[in-house]
Amino acid sequence: MANSKYEYVKLFEVDDEVMPPNLIVVRVEGLDFPRFSEVHGFVKPNDEKALELMNCCAIATMEMFSDVVFSYGFNDEYSFIFKKTSKFYQRRASKLYSLAVSFFTSVYITKWQEVFPHKHLIFPPSFRARVVCCASIEVLQAYLAWRQQFCHVNNLDNTCFWKLVECGKTDREAHDFLKVTEKKEKHELLFQKFNINYANLDAIFRQGSCILTTKVEDIVKYHEDGTPVKRLRRKATVIHSPNIAGRRFWNEHSILVKELGAFTTDIDKINPDYVRSFQVENKLMPSTWIVIRIDGCHFHRFSEVHVFEKPNDEHALNLMNSCAVAVMEKLPDLVFSYGVSDEYSFVLKKDSQIYGRRASEIVSIIVSLFSSLYVMKWSEFFPHKELKYPPSFDGRAVCYPSREILQDYLAWRQVDCHINNQYNTCFWELVKSGKSKSEAQAYLKGTQALEKERMLNLQFNILYNELPLMFRQGSSSFWEKEDVTAAVDKNPDDSEISKRKVVVVHSNIIEPSFWEEHPWILN
Repeated sequence: MANSKYEYVKLFEVDDEVMPPNLIVVRVEGLDFPRFSEVHGFVKPNDEKALELMNCCAIATMEMFSDVVFSYGFNDEYSFIFKKTSKFYQRRASKLYSLAVSFFTSVYITKWQEVFPHKHLIFPPSFRARVVCCASIEVLQAYLAWRQQFCHVNNLDNTCFWKLVECGKTDREAHDFLKVTEKKEKHELLFQKFNINYANLDAIFRQGSCILTTKVEDIVKYHEDGTPVKRLRRKATVIHSPNIAGRRFWNEHSILVKELGAFTTDIDKINPDYVRSFQVENKLMPSTWIVIRIDGCHFHRFSEVHVFEKPNDEHALNLMNSCAVAVMEKLPDLVFSYGVSDEYSFVLKKDSQIYGRRASEIVSIIVSLFSSLYVMKWSEFFPHKELKYPPSFDGRAVCYPSREILQDYLAWRQVDCHINNQYNTCFWELVKSGKSKSEAQAYLKGTQALEKERMLNLQFNILYNELPLMFRQGSSSFWEKEDVTAAVDKNPDDSEISKRKVVVVHSNIIEPSFWEEHPWILN
């Protein structure tokens, strides 16, 4: 396909490959989950069903991404460890954490009804994710020890806190009381006042959950003579251990030693600051326009499985637009978004300080929220189609230093929209007329835009320029202002109440006239 004069904007994309021999950990954690758990009535201090749901999501993630060989989770977080030789998406950090958090989020919603059959999902959950680069097996060991220690300390505190609240203390009183109590005193409090032996609480609460994958033989079919045909498949197993960073636990699992390395010593003292130093904190350049572009992962297959109309499915595009609007409404620092097919680009205002301008926070939260909305809104746009498997998206952040370059980026995406849509329209018309996919590709090879336009007109009686604007130009979403004059408290002086909403239009954003007519978007 032809290149456009706007493709220079790709030069602003920064490579974020995690170089070998660093071991890759992707940590996914709930965003504002105390509120989420309260709204959805989770049992305190631990909801076994909620933890079961988290484990289901982790198992599905490990089965989806075969390079993940071990995971550890508790409460609303999970850490996924990739094998040391992994070349998954060539080890690009943004790809790794965005895909992991997107898929995890989608599974969380698709599995919700199965785990909570009598609870309605009131609002979309979302997660954040980051990459931890462990420079050696010793760093990975320290990381796992740190997270399990955090699980124990956090659970002990929460168990004491909710017991104190149950017996009449306010939240503030319980917090203040526990702030000055030591670990031993908390154990004594639980035992003496509430008759709870902390050591007898369920292991899933105290120790968290580990998931290992092993290869097992599975019968896939039978020969005519009745003998089984077996194949090796990966199976994830959930286990609980008091010390996942200990040599005994780690080294007795051959897959961990083979794919990650052996632990040679036990850890006596945990230094959280040392482990935190290996967390990737990519702060984006100040005073630049931040664009977060998300793309559907393997959406060619997704659209085939879900029988999307070719070359464009209006319902699928409107679902994408609805998700984009909801993301913008949730994050008001987003001033503009542009979407086509299975991708969307979100523009943050130039002076935004959202999430400290940390790339992993911004990208993962937007990707997770978009995925969450996509699954939750599916039935609204496809009331007669079952969502057969969880969709996923990847994302990346790119900084553009000037308004002119930002507009060139958006122009590049719209040019791409036109090129792809014209090609796809021709391709699918040829396929519908009886050609095979390979014949259609060969037929279109080397053809120019005017030739394609003429072919559509003469062979299929289609005037390309009369196709719906959404197909040809994509969708632009931005904050519009609507001023409503209303009297307040019967005061003769009127007050101007500015009601803002996000609108979706299908316009030519390449021409300066669009930006001249909507000056407030980027000002």
